[in-house]
Amino acid sequence: MVGRIPVMDVSPVVDLGRQSAKATVGEPMPVRASVFREGHDQLAAEVVATDPKGARRDPVRMQPYGEEPNRYVAHVTPDVPGEWTFEIHSWSDPVATWQHDAGIKIPAGVDVELMFTEARLLLERVRQDYAKGPAKLDKAAVALVTGAIAAANDQDRPVAARLAALQDPELDALLLAHPLRELVSVSGPFPFRADRTRALFGSWYEFFPRSEGAVRDEKTGRVTSGTFLTAMERLDRVAEMGFDVVYLPPIHPIGEVNRKGPNNTLTPGPDDTGSPWAIGSKDGGHDAIHPELGTFDDFDAFVARARELDLEIALDLALQAAPDHPWVTTHPQFFTTRADGTIAYAENPPKKYQDIYPINFDNDPAGICREVLRIVKLWMSHGVRIFRVDNPHTKPLAFWEWLLAEVRRTDPDVLFLSEAFTKPAMMHGLGAVGYHQSYTYFTWRTGKREIEDYLVEVSSESDHLMRPNFFVNTPDILHAYLQYGGPAAFKVRAALAATGSPSWGVYAGYELFEHVAVKPGSEEYLDSEKYQIRIRDWKKRDAEGTTLAPYLTRLNEIRRQHPALQLLRNVTIHSSEDDSVLVFSKRAALPDGGDDVVISVINLDPHGTRETVVHLDMPALGLGWHDSFVAHDEITGEDWSWSQHNYVRLDPGWEPAHIISVRRTR
Repeated sequence: MVGRIPVMDVSPVVDLGRQSAKATVGEPMPVRASVFREGHDQLAAEVVATDPKGARRDPVRMQPYGEEPNRYVAHVTPDVPGEWTFEIHSWSDPVATWQHDAGIKIPAGVDVELMFTEARLLLERVRQDYAKGPAKLDKAAVALVTGAIAAANDQDRPVAARLAALQDPELDALLLAHPLRELVSVSGPFPFRADRTRALFGSWYEFFPRSEGAVRDEKTGRVTSGTFLTAMERLDRVAEMGFDVVYLPPIHPIGEVNRKGPNNTLTPGPDDTGSPWAIGSKDGGHDAIHPELGTFDDFDAFVARARELDLEIALDLALQAAPDHPWVTTHPQFFTTRADGTIAYAENPPKKYQDIYPINFDNDPAGICREVLRIVKLWMSHGVRIFRVDNPHTKPLAFWEWLLAEVRRTDPDVLFLSEAFTKPAMMHGLGAVGYHQSYTYFTWRTGKREIEDYLVEVSSESDHLMRPNFFVNTPDILHAYLQYGGPAAFKVRAALAATGSPSWGVYAGYELFEHVAVKPGSEEYLDSEKYQIRIRDWKKRDAEGTTLAPYLTRLNEIRRQHPALQLLRNVTIHSSEDDSVLVFSKRAALPDGGDDVVISVINLDPHGTRETVVHLDMPALGLGWHDSFVAHDEITGEDWSWSQHNYVRLDPGWEPAHIISVRRTR
């Protein structure tokens, strides 16, 4: 039923409240609603959150939101992980109604004494209602209310003086904190789930363990695979660059049947390694480790070393099988059998994956559920608390809802990243049923207007459903912007990802500006690491100074230093007079009562210097329209005096982006 003071169009609400909206410990979550009533009396509303232990938290008063009438917002910040709910309490506000009417009538000489009588009666109710109970007024507050009552009664004082006493700012603040509520209506509860901070904020680095420490025999050309123990040496450098998560592609035995050769060819040589996503062979399946990488003890040592460096390990979960996976023999019902009796391999026309059998969830759903949960819990027992899931959109949502709920029931700190480059409904659906993060369309957003629109979308339109992770590249995706943009393009995309999203990631080789595609028009890398071991001389490139690693390191330092960059729902788009210069800011409240503000000004043209004027929305920065501030460039260390309108010149050959922290002038 509609409440006496109606509340409608509540957000965030997912699937009519059947699923939990996204929230993160420490992140302000906006709660919005339309609140209205008949007539002209004033109303108010507040949000009351209930924590996972069932304790009601202090209410947060809702404030007018945007230019739409009757739209209100309040921000709720969960401080512990778990399942929360919120309610919206709306009421008729007689004090606000009196304040509105008195401010018009008394100066106009209309119903003057009647208005003062109504004020006295209202204030006596305030004093009486709060004379006892948990919200009992202190002596100073009682004295303030008593003095206002006396002013309302004192006909010997000038009318203006009596009104001024009733409009005292201290009294207004007291009445706002201790409102009289009439016709109270409650809407909710609505569920939201608060996850640990890594679900929202983190810098990801992807590498193939088999490439790290691999050695090529100069005489025979044969390559010896790296191992977990050799790859462990790479962890120190990843940590030095400021990354938080190391993501490993599948580490399981690789199928030999229909194995792919270099560049996805169908004619592998005897020493070709195949794709790690073609999981399973005579050496085992998803619960085994490729023999060339080492043992479970080696993997445990790798995870332990990462933990010492404050790195988390994310492991690929790819629910598919090579033709010689043990499941093909032990669980043939897991797959699709075609009319000719063969098992169907994976296809994404025009791409064909003859080395991979997809799972068919319609034949034996209960058996598949049991087996996948067993595998996930096995890797959890070896220290994996994050899973990057390959192609989740090709599996039923109901399966993911069940699996993620089962894991959350015993291990709520375990996170799942959805690698779903698909239609929005499925991407949002995966987030709604429990995925903590999602790959996005970021890679394909390269123009100013589409980037602006996308930043708004992920930060304030789909934020209750999915958290974005802006990966600048992947083993599968090398966008034309990077192929032809030169080193400046790599800086541009890194700066944009690192400041535009609280989670971002790079795939190894990005810092070496790897940019050659297998053929024109393709987004696949030449000599893709998916199909062969790739040996990189990291030390040589570092010594030569021909690596982007220092820039990536600085970006991650800036992200850790600025709380504003660790949040999602705080993006403001500003304007510039150049269609290639993007301007946006992020702002966060600090514990000391101040705030942290970062402005990104990025030249999206990697080939040309751009000179323009940027126009800032000063209130969005916490400043007045005529204020000035010190703009500190976190990349170069330079300082400028900025105000609402500012000239910028960005040379991609030098620095294509300003990442500016706002330092207020006194």
